Amino acid sequence: MKELPYGISDYEKLVNDNCYYVDKTKYIELLEVPSNSYVMFLRPRKFGKTLFTSVLENYYDINKKDKFEKLFGDTYIGKKPTEAKNSYYILRFNFSGIDTKDEETTINTFKEKVTASIQDFIDRYKLDFYINPELTSEGLLNNLIIAFKNQKNGEKLYVIIDEYDHFANELLSFRTDSFKKLVSKNGKIRKWYEVLKEGTETVVDRIFITGVAPITLDSMTSGFNIVKDLTKDSRFNEMMGFTEDELIKIMEDQKLTRKEQKELLPIMKENYDGYRFSLYGEFNNNLYNSNMCLYFLNSYISFRKVPNQLVDVNIASDYNKIGNMLRLCKGEKRLELINKTISGEGLISEITEKFNPEIGFGETEMISMLYYLGYLTIEDVIGNYPKLVIPNKAIKEIYGEYFLKILNEEENFSIDTSEYAKISLEMAIEGKIEKGVNLLQKYLGNLSNRDYQNFDEKYVKVIFFCIAMSLRTFWVKSELEVEREYQDILLVPKELGKGYYTILIEFKYLKKDEANKLEEKQKEAKEQIIRYSKKEEMKKLENLKKFTIVAVNDKIYVEEIK
Repeated sequence: MKELPYGISDYEKLVNDNCYYVDKTKYIELLEVPSNSYVMFLRPRKFGKTLFTSVLENYYDINKKDKFEKLFGDTYIGKKPTEAKNSYYILRFNFSGIDTKDEETTINTFKEKVTASIQDFIDRYKLDFYINPELTSEGLLNNLIIAFKNQKNGEKLYVIIDEYDHFANELLSFRTDSFKKLVSKNGKIRKWYEVLKEGTETVVDRIFITGVAPITLDSMTSGFNIVKDLTKDSRFNEMMGFTEDELIKIMEDQKLTRKEQKELLPIMKENYDGYRFSLYGEFNNNLYNSNMCLYFLNSYISFRKVPNQLVDVNIASDYNKIGNMLRLCKGEKRLELINKTISGEGLISEITEKFNPEIGFGETEMISMLYYLGYLTIEDVIGNYPKLVIPNKAIKEIYGEYFLKILNEEENFSIDTSEYAKISLEMAIEGKIEKGVNLLQKYLGNLSNRDYQNFDEKYVKVIFFCIAMSLRTFWVKSELEVEREYQDILLVPKELGKGYYTILIEFKYLKKDEANKLEEKQKEAKEQIIRYSKKEEMKKLENLKKFTIVAVNDKIYVEEIK
């Protein structure tokens, strides 16, 4: 049995440490065609991008010819190697971790990254090259290309750039003016890419670039207009992330029993599956977030129990940090769009392929950014436009936290996080929802009148859903299908056998001028929840408590159904 490679992004280390590898090497063949010489490939955080670039580095590195069999003997490409294997000098850059506190610091730390990569290159390939500290980052790259051409006559470079947009995303989130200067016509970053482009006329034969979003492409393209974006190409949809078959093979390799697999797979499917990045092609093979799956399985194998926290803290912090970019979208549309996605409506919109901060950041750009960040994914294509939905429950939880944060900020409203613990204990131990309803009331009471113009039942439910997702004590089921009927919200205790209560809630909403229909709505909700509770699946639930919530504008009416 091989070790799970959670947190390992170095392919050679993965092999040497006898770790399990989900074989993605068949895509090397596809990437090697001439039209794919200079490639951009975008995926959300923690989707295996760095590991894949390491696979490319090890496969093409001229220095690793004698290690080829050990590194790739058991893989697809090891059995069907291409002529280009071990034929390149690899020049690799990783632009994550750049300090963006101001323009000067950004330029200096960008240069430090470039310098470190060049130093590693000359050490590995014994190139006679002096790194002149007086030169700019573009000057260093230019001189390196010239030196390589002169000393390695006829040899070629494969340039790999990982996290190309990481620092740009940070700048765009907080200092748009600095971003524009750095990638403008005379900007230092753009000049560096212009030098790289010039290198393709001599010794740079192939380029592979990864990142999260095409946030800088529009600003750089006139200086670097050679890249081919394969992000939505259906042939490469499964190049990163796990298919369900691949995930099952991992569990089999880890000697998990059929019973364990049957228990664990639905949990991972609900929380980590659902990603599709290709606009066209067969809609039958969604992807799992690979890092989330490895985190889950690593925890389960270590403790032989499902982890209480299904989203790795490191992953959650990455998604939340980059979510700051959504602040660029101004106006009332932001809350409305987030509400629609959490409520499950989905959004039909084109996907922007190049963001241009000079033009602005509107509704289409925001929706597109959510897609690139992994908050939304392609569910279907309607009239040549993708329908975008939240891919899974784990992202919905992160999304919910972000939604409440925005709601708090926009309404100048704050919630003491200790309230969540009190709400959680009251629900689980006493089977009451009074404190949760009070918090919902606070949110509704702080929404301005303009928010109620387009208000409906889903909005109320979304706010309560986000509150419930923050409790940590319950599995939160929204729109759960039971015998072809959909229940609004079901809270199931994560720890069974302790006598905790399960909470079922049905929501209704009335506008202020419809208050006279309150009793009618309460009766309708009561009939629905009684009907749901009689389903066979619901009868199996532990200590079920049933409530109806009818909101009339910002007033809430709660009834426990015995």
